[in-house]
Amino acid sequence: MSTLKVVVVSGNLGLPSKTLALAEQIVEAIKQQAYPQACIEVITHSLADLGPVFGPARHPGELSDSGKAVLDSIGSADILVAVTPVYKGSYTGLFKHVFDFLDVKALNDVPVILGATGGGEKHALIIEHQLRPLFGFFGAQTVPSGIYATEQNYDGSRFSDAIVNERIHAAARQAVVAALIRADQTQLCEVA
Repeated sequence: MSTLKVVVVSGNLGLPSKTLALAEQIVEAIKQQAYPQACIEVITHSLADLGPVFGPARHPGELSDSGKAVLDSIGSADILVAVTPVYKGSYTGLFKHVFDFLDVKALNDVPVILGATGGGEKHALIIEHQLRPLFGFFGAQTVPSGIYATEQNYDGSRFSDAIVNERIHAAARQAVVAALIRADQTQLCEVA
């Protein structure tokens, strides 16, 4: 049985967080989809914690060892879960700032699940207009099913809306399949 490293970058700026709750539901779905083919190792990075590390830095050389470790973990993901709250029609500035420090090749071919939370349906296209182009720049393999959830979908601890949950499970399935194929191809190259 192989192990897949799932790295979460949650753009939440405070705690508790609906965005972080969405990320946790996505991780649960990934674990369900991966079993029994793979074990899942999860590393979660919350911007509520990373603000003091990344906020003052202007380039990667100004990052502390903990900031560099965050970038290393993102770059070593087998599956990346990137979720953000929506502010003024886009992801948070600090969310983008973290990815500005990442090497351009760090996410090449990595399956990425895109998710966002917002106050209403008017921001639902953030997945297609903001997040997908950002990760396309890195050559990442964004899965077809993005997840957008609103406050109305949230029951106080989970997103219980049937459509949101259907998209969570579809994205998890797509990411796990892509990650397992990528792992098999890597092993084939190592053998050859």
